[in-house]
Amino acid sequence: MALTGHPEGPPLVPPGCAATRAGELAALLADVTGVRVDGAALLSERAAFTGHRRRGPVSVGGSCRLLPTADGWAAVSCARPGDAALLGALVEAQLPADPWPGVAAWLRAHPGADLAERAQLLGVAAAPIAPPVARPPRGCGTRRAVPGLRVVDFSALWAGPLCAHLLGLAGADVVKVETPQRPDGARRGNPDFYRLLHAGHRSVVLDPDDPAGRRAMAALVEAADIVIEASRPRALAGFGLDAEAAARAGTTWISITAAGRDSHRVGFGDDVAAAAGLVALDALGGPVFCGDAIADPLTGLTAAALAVTVPPGRLLDIAMAAVVADTLDPGPVGAAPAARRHGTGWVVDAGGPVPVAEPRRRTVAGEARVGGADTSAVLAELGIRLP
Repeated sequence: MALTGHPEGPPLVPPGCAATRAGELAALLADVTGVRVDGAALLSERAAFTGHRRRGPVSVGGSCRLLPTADGWAAVSCARPGDAALLGALVEAQLPADPWPGVAAWLRAHPGADLAERAQLLGVAAAPIAPPVARPPRGCGTRRAVPGLRVVDFSALWAGPLCAHLLGLAGADVVKVETPQRPDGARRGNPDFYRLLHAGHRSVVLDPDDPAGRRAMAALVEAADIVIEASRPRALAGFGLDAEAAARAGTTWISITAAGRDSHRVGFGDDVAAAAGLVALDALGGPVFCGDAIADPLTGLTAAALAVTVPPGRLLDIAMAAVVADTLDPGPVGAAPAARRHGTGWVVDAGGPVPVAEPRRRTVAGEARVGGADTSAVLAELGIRLP
């Protein structure tokens, strides 16, 4: 809630039950693995490291915006180095250094369906606000012992690494895999938050353009009990990796995407959550972001809970949009209740004053490894020697 609303106004109550769901997932993890975390607090802990706060229709991190379309609203991200050029292609115009005025003008003249079609073709992280009908997979009620399991993590940023982090806390041996061409972009972010998610994990860098690198990737997957990735299937095929075959061989394969493995949509935590309907409405009826890229930590918790409650040999198709939608009630969102000042903080009146919690940090022991620091050692364990 502290991250929802306008910077000059009070925090707003987000719709749905994301914090409650996060608490339930954390309780399930604690019951199965003994790892105890505050699920609701995980949803906002990155902001405790970055210092970012609520910014209304601009995401907490600043890379995504809520903008009106001809028939509603949309969430549009400009987070990657090449995204400004892609936005120019989307609106068919040469955009200046600040692309937002041109993007906003184009959106006002076009319906959300036009944006969705073009964004998918171009690989732009943008979508109209319209809840999907898909739902995330469910656990099967099993209890899987985690200590000693090998987790191979091909993911980046927040959702997948949070899943790997929680499994690592439960005793798994986590191997983080990056490529020379695309290291984890989170390495360029807040170093303390990156260390939180990656402390104790071994780091491997392999080049999928090199045949030896591809063979090593395949060997890592073959030796893994759990694989985590957040790529579209065609990207994995380019690496020579087959999720279905790995699952048939007994590996638990966690596939995290914006909208499912059958979708070509690109998305990040902010635009996915907003497009799924997780927005609050201010007093004037305009949408504002809820939390900080909340689809990421909510999906990471969901993935970790599934990893320990499904039998081995499953391909888990986890769509971030579906995870978010599952926390929301159908129907239109009304204006969000606001907090009021109480001393130096904020409270919500709910049978008495309930304090609004500020983002807070966790601490972990250990350091995050330099990219590739453990490549030789990990491959040696598997009997692989790179030329």
